Amino acid sequence: MTPIEQATQRNFDIAAFDGPAGPNATVRAHASATATRWRAFVQMTRPSVVALVFFTGVPMLALNTGAWPPLGTAAAILFGIALAAAASSVFNAWIERDLDTRMERTRGRPLPSGRVQPREALIFAWLLTIASLVVMTLAGHPLGVVGAAATIAFYVFVYTIWLKPRTPLNIVIGGAAGAAPPLIVDAALNGSVGLMSLNLFVLVFLWTPPHFWAISLFRKEDYRAAGFPMLPITHGNEATRRRIVFYALSMVPFATLPALTGHLSHAYGAVALAISGWFLWRCVHLWRERTDKAARGVMGASLVYLFVICAAMALDLLLASANQ
Repeated sequence: MTPIEQATQRNFDIAAFDGPAGPNATVRAHASATATRWRAFVQMTRPSVVALVFFTGVPMLALNTGAWPPLGTAAAILFGIALAAAASSVFNAWIERDLDTRMERTRGRPLPSGRVQPREALIFAWLLTIASLVVMTLAGHPLGVVGAAATIAFYVFVYTIWLKPRTPLNIVIGGAAGAAPPLIVDAALNGSVGLMSLNLFVLVFLWTPPHFWAISLFRKEDYRAAGFPMLPITHGNEATRRRIVFYALSMVPFATLPALTGHLSHAYGAVALAISGWFLWRCVHLWRERTDKAARGVMGASLVYLFVICAAMALDLLLASANQ
């Protein structure tokens, strides 16, 4: 066999081994399928929601006392809260899997699309719940464990099963679950709930309805198809827009209170007042504009608002501790 023929044969053998039907291709296909499965499980936890919940807990690590806990303790408590939020989301996905098939924005999720089986999702939710409670037990005061367990139960039974399919107040009352992280952090660290954790809880509690009502304005038909009595469906778009403005206005005192009580600086107070005014302006614009584009704008602005408030709190506390 000539050298050229030998080289051709080697290339043929390599292609046969690593081609579409070769062992390496099988390994790659298996790895790709495994990665897709893992992404589906992660998607059920709603990482963006987990990140939001995680972020609202950060300022409470030092807001009541002015002192930051050890890094390991802080990380463990925040991780335990993130696991609790993830567990709540997976339980929600399991409960609403049939309703999600009716909504355009949810029918591609892992359970409605068949990428994850219901039994697998339920087991995953329980594993996340157990992991959350174990981490919280090891990280801090038992009251934090009670808070995490109560938040999961409230979100699953009170919000998802009872309120959401029955009343337009679903997101108003159910918002307590998403607003709980500041209380859980305070309880886990200090074994009690202080003024500032209650204040941040109320702020996030008031923030939740405008955020979700804005979504329900431009996703109204989706919610109608699933049978959820969201406020625009039961009371109309105009009433929803008015309430969004009212809630945005009611948030201002709670956003600025830490600067008035001395827990945070006047610089933070100025930032809180400015971002609150900007968010209120966006909500008033929605009330006047009456378009889906304006509703999407309020939804996005609400995320910016909460990020800026929590980041400003955390930065102010870090600067204060650095100057001590």
